[in-house]
Amino acid sequence: MDAFQTHGAFSWNELMTPDPVAAADFYHQLLGWKFDSMEMGMGPYRVVKVDGQAVGGIMGMPPDAPSGMPPVWGCYVTVDNADETAGECAALGGKVLMPPTDIEGVGRFSVLQDPQGAVFSVIAYLDR
Repeated sequence: MDAFQTHGAFSWNELMTPDPVAAADFYHQLLGWKFDSMEMGMGPYRVVKVDGQAVGGIMGMPPDAPSGMPPVWGCYVTVDNADETAGECAALGGKVLMPPTDIEGVGRFSVLQDPQGAVFSVIAYLDR
């Protein structure tokens, strides 16, 4: 199974933290993670690599993050269509916390919340 192409599969994990350099160092020492760095417009994005495979990322807090927001790991679930999935979420009693938005060169994602309050992201990758 290719998690980047399979609807419903967990495909990416991402840490937002005020100190991505310290976080990357911690996870490198703890888990042996390696990183590739790329510029994303808000500072470097560190792509987490395990056995040479990209499995997640570490980034600084976005400028519009609520004041005092703690560091948080987020998960992405692959979907066929982020807009349709966001609409279905709302229809099922969930919330759309961030409407479907394009990530240049990657795909379209949305941040959702299930009716019990758990937050997760969905993403439709470009290369499917």
